[in-house]
Amino acid sequence: MPSAIAAAALPAPDGSTTAPRSPLVRRLAVATVTMGIFAIVTVEILPIGLLPAIGRDFRVTDGTAGLMMTMPGLLAALSAPVVTVASARVDRRTMLGAFMLLLAAASALAAAAPGYWLVLVSRVAVGVTIGGFWSIAAGLAERLVPQQSVGRAKAVIFSAVPLGSVLGVPLGTFVGDVAGWRTSFAAMAVLAVAVWVAMLVLLPPLPPAEAVHPRALCGLLRRTGTRLALLMTFLVVLAHFGAYTYIAPFLAEVTRVSPGLVTLFLLAYGAAGVVGNFVGGAVAARRPRTAFAVAAGLIALATLALPVAGRWAGGAVALLVVWGVAYGAVPVCSQTWFAVAAPGAPEAASVLFTASFQATFSLGALAGGAVVDRASAAAVMVCGGLVAASAVLLAWGAGRVGGPAPTVAGERRNR
Repeated sequence: MPSAIAAAALPAPDGSTTAPRSPLVRRLAVATVTMGIFAIVTVEILPIGLLPAIGRDFRVTDGTAGLMMTMPGLLAALSAPVVTVASARVDRRTMLGAFMLLLAAASALAAAAPGYWLVLVSRVAVGVTIGGFWSIAAGLAERLVPQQSVGRAKAVIFSAVPLGSVLGVPLGTFVGDVAGWRTSFAAMAVLAVAVWVAMLVLLPPLPPAEAVHPRALCGLLRRTGTRLALLMTFLVVLAHFGAYTYIAPFLAEVTRVSPGLVTLFLLAYGAAGVVGNFVGGAVAARRPRTAFAVAAGLIALATLALPVAGRWAGGAVALLVVWGVAYGAVPVCSQTWFAVAAPGAPEAASVLFTASFQATFSLGALAGGAVVDRASAAAVMVCGGLVAASAVLLAWGAGRVGGPAPTVAGERRNR
């Protein structure tokens, strides 16, 4: 019986039904979207593991090299609403494929760039890809699988975020150590093309489910739940990327580990992130504010303790595991909170989630770079911890003022 249900046709946005698709094809479609996000996340944060090598190659400081993290976030924040509104009538499968081709071109450009300025140009294209792809893909689970499988499909799609850390960045860092950082970006260009081909084969036609208009986004911003989600996302993501962007210099300067051990430490962090994604997703489905607050608290604990306990390899890796579990829960907690605040408008909620997340991503990398260049890698960890701690206070204060933390079911009833 479950197989028969899964093979039934799903409703299309216009009320008609699409052709029946087998459970296997639907699972492969979810896996394809997951691989697309994995490729995007890996390309986005790959410079974290390669930062020292790229800086040496182009003779720029760690803070200047950190612009590779700042550029995509800024462009993603701008492109998320602009691209989504401009392509409101275009089939979403077509748009996802176009973004994967753009990611492939950007990665190839970075691999061949003779100067640092061309690397930054490639990162602009990465930012456009992130903003457009995430805004569509973050709310796509409902359109690929039956209702009873949506929660599991969403967890699988969001697992691409920690998997980018557990597999993408450590593997890319290893390839960079062995064959040069350019080879890492070339490999990502090949992967992006492969994902594009898989999308053409496995994704069904995806006509726009809703027309996302600027006034609809403005309407969401007037809701208290949306504003609180924005502020929490801002603080937590600022804290995380302000510190984590410079974890490789920290491990080299403070923990004094070799480049090979940096790769292993990032692997431990990413593995913990996969656990955090599924645990955080399960809790966020019931109490998004609580899950978000706990994640922020663990990030604060890890980053504040790193300058002291991180002087030893054992202490550093233990705190990176805590940090990984915490951050693994952040994207799904944030997106769930936005979705709760905007029932019936999944793509609009995804646009706000993507724009706020990516804008803060870039600001965090920029602010962290300023601290690293003017102080030290240890100082940026402390700053990140203090910002994360303020997010915990915000969540606690919101609960005190607004009553019990909203649940997904309760929020929907209130709407």
